[in-house]
Amino acid sequence: MSPLTRPSHLPPSPPRSRAALAGTAAVAACAVAATLAGAPASATPASGAVAPATAATVTGARAPLTNLAHLDFLGDRVTPPRQPGHTTYRAAADPSFGVLWTYAEPDGDSGAYTRIGGGTYDPATDTYTQGAFNADDVSRAAVVYLRHWQQTGSATSRDRAFEMLRGLAYFQTVSGRDAGNVVLWMQPDGTLNRSAEPVELPDPSDSDASFWLARTVWAFGEGYAAFKDADPAFARFLRDRLDLSVAALDRQVLDQYGRYLQIDGRRTPAWLVNDGTDATAEAVLGLAAYVEAGGPATARRALARFAEGMTALQAGDTRSWPFEAVQQWGLSRSVWHAWASQQPAALSRAGDVLSRDALVRVAERESGTFDPWLLTTTGAVNGMLPVPLERNQIAYGVDSRVQSLTETADAVANGLDADAAGSRGLRALAGMEAAWYFGANASEQPAYDPTTGRTVDGIEADGRVNRNAGAESTIHGLLSMLVLDAHPDIAAVARNGRLVARSQLGVLEGEDAATTGAAEVVTPSSLWTGEASYSGRGYVALGAGSTATMRLPDGPSRIVMAVVDLQPGSTAVTTFSAGGWVLGQVRAGAVGPQGASEALGALLPVTLRLPVPDGAITLTATTTADGSDTTRLDAVVLQPEVTRAVIEGAGAPIALVRNAGGSSVATAVSLPGAGVARVERYDGLGRPLGQDTATGSTPTVRVAAGGFTVVRR
Repeated sequence: MSPLTRPSHLPPSPPRSRAALAGTAAVAACAVAATLAGAPASATPASGAVAPATAATVTGARAPLTNLAHLDFLGDRVTPPRQPGHTTYRAAADPSFGVLWTYAEPDGDSGAYTRIGGGTYDPATDTYTQGAFNADDVSRAAVVYLRHWQQTGSATSRDRAFEMLRGLAYFQTVSGRDAGNVVLWMQPDGTLNRSAEPVELPDPSDSDASFWLARTVWAFGEGYAAFKDADPAFARFLRDRLDLSVAALDRQVLDQYGRYLQIDGRRTPAWLVNDGTDATAEAVLGLAAYVEAGGPATARRALARFAEGMTALQAGDTRSWPFEAVQQWGLSRSVWHAWASQQPAALSRAGDVLSRDALVRVAERESGTFDPWLLTTTGAVNGMLPVPLERNQIAYGVDSRVQSLTETADAVANGLDADAAGSRGLRALAGMEAAWYFGANASEQPAYDPTTGRTVDGIEADGRVNRNAGAESTIHGLLSMLVLDAHPDIAAVARNGRLVARSQLGVLEGEDAATTGAAEVVTPSSLWTGEASYSGRGYVALGAGSTATMRLPDGPSRIVMAVVDLQPGSTAVTTFSAGGWVLGQVRAGAVGPQGASEALGALLPVTLRLPVPDGAITLTATTTADGSDTTRLDAVVLQPEVTRAVIEGAGAPIALVRNAGGSSVATAVSLPGAGVARVERYDGLGRPLGQDTATGSTPTVRVAAGGFTVVRR
């Protein structure tokens, strides 16, 4: 939780229910700055616990990066009052259990931190409108401790994992019609808060399947696998809770298995947790661990069905939105966000456990096509709606990409078609993503401090840093560090802490175009459509005979993506031309029925057939239509056909070059340092096509059509 502190009416974290995307999108589109220095609206809790200014110093160039000091500091124990439907392992013998504070803010300039909860704090009652502790973070903290214990053998981490899992179990409702579901919030004294303010869906929080149920399955699944031999009695308890969770998913989500929703012409599975692959992926991570450790047929069936549903949301190709990504929100074709984007990780694990190579192939396509696009254009931004409006970055987003690339690489190296060489390119991409933690970000400052174990709560596109270090940021920073400690080759790339170069997407707003004829600038009362967000101030409606002309910035040949609010039945057709060439057409009615989507039509980037030619000065859109039909042109996004990112620092300099064109190209890339550079070529699945060497500061390298090339000294 807690990436960037937002205005009070917006969620203080990645939205827990996607209705909150509306407010987030409006703020991003209007460029309303988040208040970075403050904490969420609250007062210091009665406990007033303060973290020390420093923790144990990590020494040595190859010392472990993972430092649990700040996560330990966020931890606490609570003895709750008696509450019907809630208990935990050996509650009678030990009624207290582990929990985790939600946020931590700097205590002035001392370097110390104070733990706080979520929402407005009432010192008279020692309560928050949300709570002090939450199941989302307790579950993921348990995963950190479990993985650290398994990776290092730490007895302390085993004990902390045990206590966090006991605490998490108390959040789960064990009887009644909501059995298996999970309450999200808990007050400082252990009282559960089933209905928080502001309202988060579902409400009450244990009344339906949710993100927090999915994350509970994640933690219980990995917990069962870890404790199965180490503590069989506790593992049996976790098995019982997992079976209770799976039963809840069966009756509330998987009861829809085989039914599809119509979403603006896309056939979308109706059996995804919270209508999305984001929550579903985190449940799949736990189910995969459970099934691999001997879980029952009910868990295997749930794993297979959830994985099947996730694959249906992969879309696009090398040149077209969303570039082979598995989109998160099943009810929108227009949204992608880095946070909770562990779909490739989940599908890779599921493919391995179920021996279904097709699941791994979906992960490979996203990792080998979408991730190079992301790394060379925007980085792991918080929101593409579909224009990348929310450009701040948080650890949850970066870690999701690191986990996904690493799991996919491991599946390729160790899976059905084991290919160790084939995983090298994806591991390089994982290292480049993880370099964000070490300074390869907009602030040019480290986001993670290995001497304290703190990860900042967020970095804005303009370089402003939120120095809060809440639970979610801490957790996902540590999950990434565990990956780096386990994979020295990925860590060697990640230690590069300076982003030398990255290609940029150009965005030309439709409402800023010079127009003629039946063209009208429309400024809607809300930029949020219900499933997407207009960029800028709105859009230009282009009627019959109208034109809209935009001045092109200088640059090489660029792919053109017209972002149009497609409307079913519209007869409008808009033709785009530049430099004497017709680049392509957009049919404004090229979208299916609304069905179960949140809004009529779909705001989508449509890639034109030809790129902007070199030397073109303007881009002109000309529209034909019947009657009053219009093309709603939100924006035009310009993307170089060849994009690149270069980082350097404590590790060896490395460059990534991606080719969105239909044929291989030779291109020069500036690479810091001296000496021979190794050039590795990969296709759009991340599979190796060959390697050679190059010399000089600006070597010329070849990049395959739809593939990428990694250059490193």
